[in-house]
Amino acid sequence: MSSSVLLDATGRRRSPAAMPGHNAGRPPRNKGMRYPADPPTVEEIVAVMRRIPVDQHGLRLRAMIVVLWRGGLRIQEALDLTESDLDARRGSILVRAGKGNKRREVGMDPWAWSDHLAPWVVCRTQWPLGPLFCVIDGATRGRPWSATAVRAELRRYALEAGVRRRFAPHQLRHAHAVELAREGVPLPVIQRQLGHSYVSTTSVYLQGINTEEIISALHAAHADDARQRRARTLSR
Repeated sequence: MSSSVLLDATGRRRSPAAMPGHNAGRPPRNKGMRYPADPPTVEEIVAVMRRIPVDQHGLRLRAMIVVLWRGGLRIQEALDLTESDLDARRGSILVRAGKGNKRREVGMDPWAWSDHLAPWVVCRTQWPLGPLFCVIDGATRGRPWSATAVRAELRRYALEAGVRRRFAPHQLRHAHAVELAREGVPLPVIQRQLGHSYVSTTSVYLQGINTEEIISALHAAHADDARQRRARTLSR
């Protein structure tokens, strides 16, 4: 076997693409491409998470999914995190250098934090200090995990779960925006959570809400207004 062949800790062949820095200087293959706002549903995301094994690799991937989905981070923002960026007491994550080198703090719900992020944080302590999401196997363990590897893992488990739509880091971020809107969170708050400079950008993320939901929401709002008007009239 050639000495140039890369092996992991168990002696298995490693792909050069899994090595940190392999894609340095290369533009992403999807650069400049635009994808429709078609985020996965909650049911699809949960189905994918259920396919992920409960081992070190699984804990890492589950934690990544909730940071993207329930925290709304971009993939590089998540990969740049360190343990010191997490505030478990407040349930917040500090993004030190988001898009445009902007700093922001985001919130994440207790379910995502305690059930999925916290177990990985505990597991992460067995490797050298470094990025929160790190390589687990081989001589490079403890070094930054790559966006390419994350995307490959998401595609793999989405396929196993039978999810028949694009299942990528940015789609999980879209799903976060749509769910916040459905929960009634004001648009400016969603904008700050996602780190957008303009509300118009945030609005694009909400294209994942279908027409029927919009019509139903408007009907409900009009019905509430009508009830309030009747109540005011009767109270005179």
